[in-house]
Amino acid sequence: MPRFFCDATLSPGAELALPPGAARHVQVLRLQPGEGITLFNGQGGQWQAAVLRMGRSDVVVRVTAHDAVEREAARAVTLAIGMPANERMDWLVEKATELGVTRIVPLHTQHGVLRLAGERAQKKQAHWRAVAQAACEQCGRNRLPAVEPVQDLAAFLPQAVGGRAVLSLAEGSVPAREAFAGGAPITVLIGPEGGLSAGEDAQARAVGFAPVTLGARVLRAETAALAALTLAIG
Repeated sequence: MPRFFCDATLSPGAELALPPGAARHVQVLRLQPGEGITLFNGQGGQWQAAVLRMGRSDVVVRVTAHDAVEREAARAVTLAIGMPANERMDWLVEKATELGVTRIVPLHTQHGVLRLAGERAQKKQAHWRAVAQAACEQCGRNRLPAVEPVQDLAAFLPQAVGGRAVLSLAEGSVPAREAFAGGAPITVLIGPEGGLSAGEDAQARAVGFAPVTLGARVLRAETAALAALTLAIG
């Protein structure tokens, strides 16, 4: 059954117009009055609904029953990432959402190519939130991961939540599988293409980020992020 995010109060018997994107999708699917869809608003569980009527540009549905199903990971994981360039960040947000990440923090770092500020940064944040929303619709999550505003690494470091780990190729780094054991909330910090600078790595360690490794091979930023998430979320 098609699933759509609907940022509205949902209750049995309520009639509402779907958001424009969801309405277009219903029309593309050629759903007819009486056919069912699934809605979620990020506040827990999902709602069954039926198409009530179709307009040229709007679709009205009637909400029926609530299903309390949740598909969140047992562990809260924050991914703090030096933004990779081009469409790789979009891809990373999509796949991290599918894997169950709780929070994504895009970072400006010394080796990062992508630089965002002002209105452009706000538009990118809104775009990445839409990417995460679409990924939740596809994968069955009923809660959206938080996609934070773009910020500088130095400003973020003291605010990291839970356990702290930074991916590193430095000698003495702990294997990620070992470092991520347990189920307590954790923040995983990953550099962009080229990794974190030596100074940034030192700054992270100074505020409690433990160096961890995924092995001897040098992975692309987005590959490393997904591998680390898979191990951290479990």
